[in-house]
Amino acid sequence: MTTAPAAKPPLIWLNILVFSITFLVAAIGVPWYAISIGFAGELTWILLATIAFAGISITAGYHRLWSHRTYDAHWSLRVLFALGGALAVQNSALHWSSDHREHHKHVDDNDRDPYSAKRGFWYSHIGWMLREYQAKRYHDYANVRDLEKDPIVRWQHKHYLKLVLLTTVGWPLLVGWLVGDIWGSILLVGVARLVINHHTTFFINSLAHIWGKQTYTDRNTARDNGVLALFTFGEGYHNYHHIFSGDYRNGIRWWQFDPSKWLIRSMSWLGLTKNLKRSNGYQIEKARLSMQLQRVTRGQQSLCEQQLAKLQQEYELLLARLKEYYQARKNWANQADLRDKIAAMQSTLKAHKKYFIALIESTLRAPEPAQG
Repeated sequence: MTTAPAAKPPLIWLNILVFSITFLVAAIGVPWYAISIGFAGELTWILLATIAFAGISITAGYHRLWSHRTYDAHWSLRVLFALGGALAVQNSALHWSSDHREHHKHVDDNDRDPYSAKRGFWYSHIGWMLREYQAKRYHDYANVRDLEKDPIVRWQHKHYLKLVLLTTVGWPLLVGWLVGDIWGSILLVGVARLVINHHTTFFINSLAHIWGKQTYTDRNTARDNGVLALFTFGEGYHNYHHIFSGDYRNGIRWWQFDPSKWLIRSMSWLGLTKNLKRSNGYQIEKARLSMQLQRVTRGQQSLCEQQLAKLQQEYELLLARLKEYYQARKNWANQADLRDKIAAMQSTLKAHKKYFIALIESTLRAPEPAQG
């Protein structure tokens, strides 16, 4: 006796129409208008500014402020993020955060992760929003009770549709009236901008779980990708984020592109953000070194016991030095007479890291032992 395949959930026609129509207008209408009529020159700069405002309202607001509570923000900044989030048209901050917390709690679980990457690129990118896969959770906000205490989150959630119309329709109309190109503004600042904001955000759910490096953990599909970071206001360092989600940063190195981090940090100098949370430096370095060791020991079946023992010994010694260094920094940071000692420890630690990496590389290059 064969079992009939489970019926697919009902389609969400509103979402299908919004995604389809906006994409077709952006792909066909915008080039046609540019060639046949031409856009007002000011619209290009307004387009970029609007993309940035909506995008960073999602990354610094919806994501790092509300979903993960990695810092606290002044009410004025929260209002801006609420308006920018409505402009991005990705549901209310309350609903978005609820979905995202479920994603982190059940990452890669096809039944409980709202946009599990293990169900494929299309599903994690946009497919999960085209059918009633999560209907039972539409009004269940038990995992965001803390956010329901925020009056700005409650206000935005209650008036979300009105705010969407005000920002996504009202703003392009106002811009078009000011520059004398209403249709051009509707097409560029309204429709094309919305499509760009949608898909660059969606890439974090899809491409950032497929393309890139697993720098800190391989316990989930998340990847670090500097290219994606350029288009997502720093969200491309996704492997780091999935293991250290309580950190207000995604790109932790000074050279990594993370404008959301820079905004949050700079706002703290003005008193608009505070209590910025950072993950423990020792735990970050330990995770990175552990992954480097795993790549060697898993990928090289020919390693002899002596080589494995040497790598493990150096790894444990390096971790001990790391722990000592970060503990010293924590205890002695404000004692001027001990800063030279910390600097010396840092220099020794850097040299040991280089040696450990060189040892890994030489082990990978070593010829296999003779058989027989």
